[in-house]
Amino acid sequence: MVRLNINRRSRACLPGVAALAFGLLLPASPAFSIDERELTFYHTHTRESLQITYAAGGEYVESALIEINAFLSDFRTGDETVMDPELLDLIYDVRQSLANNGTFEIISAYRSPKTNEMLRGNSNGVAKNSQHLLGKAIDIRLRNVDTRELRDAAIALQRGGVGYYEDSDFVHIDTGRVRRW
Repeated sequence: MVRLNINRRSRACLPGVAALAFGLLLPASPAFSIDERELTFYHTHTRESLQITYAAGGEYVESALIEINAFLSDFRTGDETVMDPELLDLIYDVRQSLANNGTFEIISAYRSPKTNEMLRGNSNGVAKNSQHLLGKAIDIRLRNVDTRELRDAAIALQRGGVGYYEDSDFVHIDTGRVRRW
């Protein structure tokens, strides 16, 4: 048996050391790995592109999040919201699970209430309380990946809602409750 000689000052640090040691045994959260997290987007309506590192050193890059909020704004009205960073982590992890570094083609991200109501009037597939209104949803394709594979990868992560729109060839992903359609 090994006996450590620990003085009173060292003993006060033990809880912190134990917590640190325990933390090293846990798997890193996907949102806060040490690696940089980069996403590349192409907006199908505005034809604009964005390649950006949104997280680095275990933290979100605030200036990048601001740029992403603008890029994913309601393209019809120009209105912006704060996009859920967990949504970015989710699509990043979906892409990683597919072993793909491709570009996400954005069909829709944030929707203003005005846009959402207009779309509801034109289609019965638009939710009144859509996650798009909260900055928690994105409709996407991933270049060089069949949308069925993209859907299946998102479903497998079990981290939010996943909708598959075969005729329009896109997948809806959100950070709401786990569900699929």
